[in-house]
Amino acid sequence: MPSACDSLIEDIEDIEDMVSFSDPTPHERHSARKSIIPRSRKKKELLSNEELQADSLIPGTQKIWVKTWGCSHNNSDGEYMAGQLAASGYNMTDDPADADLWLLNSCTVKNPAEDHFRNSIKKAQEQQKKVVVAGCVPQAQPRMDYLKGLSIIGVQQIDRVVEVVDEAVKGHSVRLLGQKKDGSRRLGGARLDLPKIRKNPLIEIISINTGCLNACTYCKTKHARGDLASYPVEELVERARQSFQEGVCEIWLTSEDTGAYGRDIGTDLPTLLWRLVEEIPEGAMLRLGMTNPPYILEHLAEMAKILNHPRVYAFLHVPVQSASDSVLMDMKREYCIDDFKRVVDFLKERVPGVTIATDIICGFPGETDEDFQETIDLVKCYRFPSLFINQFYPRPGTPAAKMEQVPAHVKKQRTKELSQLFQSYHPYSHKVGERQHVLVTEESFDAQYYVAHNKFYEQVLVPKRAEFKGKMIEVDIYEAGKHFMKGRPVEDSKPFTPSIAAPLQKGEVSGLMKEHAVNGVQGSASVPSSSTFLVGSYSLDREMMKTIGIGLALAAAILAFIVEKLY
Repeated sequence: MPSACDSLIEDIEDIEDMVSFSDPTPHERHSARKSIIPRSRKKKELLSNEELQADSLIPGTQKIWVKTWGCSHNNSDGEYMAGQLAASGYNMTDDPADADLWLLNSCTVKNPAEDHFRNSIKKAQEQQKKVVVAGCVPQAQPRMDYLKGLSIIGVQQIDRVVEVVDEAVKGHSVRLLGQKKDGSRRLGGARLDLPKIRKNPLIEIISINTGCLNACTYCKTKHARGDLASYPVEELVERARQSFQEGVCEIWLTSEDTGAYGRDIGTDLPTLLWRLVEEIPEGAMLRLGMTNPPYILEHLAEMAKILNHPRVYAFLHVPVQSASDSVLMDMKREYCIDDFKRVVDFLKERVPGVTIATDIICGFPGETDEDFQETIDLVKCYRFPSLFINQFYPRPGTPAAKMEQVPAHVKKQRTKELSQLFQSYHPYSHKVGERQHVLVTEESFDAQYYVAHNKFYEQVLVPKRAEFKGKMIEVDIYEAGKHFMKGRPVEDSKPFTPSIAAPLQKGEVSGLMKEHAVNGVQGSASVPSSSTFLVGSYSLDREMMKTIGIGLALAAAILAFIVEKLY
């Protein structure tokens, strides 16, 4: 039996209870919507007889809730799916109870993330919600029992989310799991110019490649994302250019391994970064995503120059996972601890103040007390300001799951010991009294402050004043915590606006012309003056709908369509 991630899986793996051959196809329905411009409607606006019935099964009229787990790559995919659905006429909502369908975008890195995903499916079904699943879990294991009967969007098929949701709304099960290819060459994924709804209108997340070149024994993501496939430089530059034209002031580059970018298409990461830097407006910033040590080693000198650029954060996420060469070998990480130290030492020397974030797995199979002590010593030496500590979870289907496991209580104890070490030092205390320029892009979790970042991507909390949002401001650091600093705005300093255009509103769809902008959060789709619905060969214009109401107009056209087919 072929594996779940086998390339032989058909693009449409499973279609249950399909419509008859005479029904409009998803493509025809999508084409019919191209002239429809969904617009938000004030809550108190009365719709009289134009209100669609709540139990209508006409695709494109329902409310959709999108939930995403995992990395920034997955979050970007979720933004793209939400944007396409909103542009197609669906109403996006932040309230799961109010939604007709839940789109659940999963992460397969750790067991707890998959547990949350599985529990959300169960909860949706208990509430009689329609469900569509996406992300790495169903891509890697589409035949899991709890996914039976559900529609699936593969990680490289997010550009077809509207088709899948259309069918799910009508009770059909559709699975799209194929790979994007240009001839025999695997592509990075769906187009980058698709509509999207940015979770934060000031931040654009760009996936520069998918997959990786490694085969880490603990990793399940490889089963879903596959081998390295990079987007061309020009497409990425164009996406960045478009983002800045929509008011974005910060770009995150993401992938499973940014350091490996371009090795499959004859280019490399520094080449891409230098091109992107040319497009960044003054005051806007670029953040580079995670890179594994093997592929950044050959570009260290050039990377140091790029990280020193005033419009690039001096920040790099380089996962070490363990400081023991023996454990790294069992993990098949393809580097030794000296390679990692060389990367960190070189960048610290050439990029003063650079922030190096890293990841560590506690209790990997075969890890001895001596192995773990080497990891403790590494953290004591470098005192990483950002450290992601993970207790090892064996992922089904990975080689590490078949290895002899470290006892659970030992894994828990090592995780606790490393966490206590991390909490014992304060990386920002020496910065109290400094004057810094920071870019304000977010709101704090407690909604009491705005969140800004300085050149080293260190978090600085500033007063929540509307004129600061999306601006570069100058602050004096007066307090430091474990994970943040607090900054007081300099009185005679004026905020600088890096955006070259006004940012989109929250929930507004990126990639559409301004007059076609959609408010995708809890908005209702109204019918514009020039719009036409198609039902078979029959068209419904706005005047007909105004005269007899949307519901009656659609019913009349559908009845006429059925009669035509019968006779």
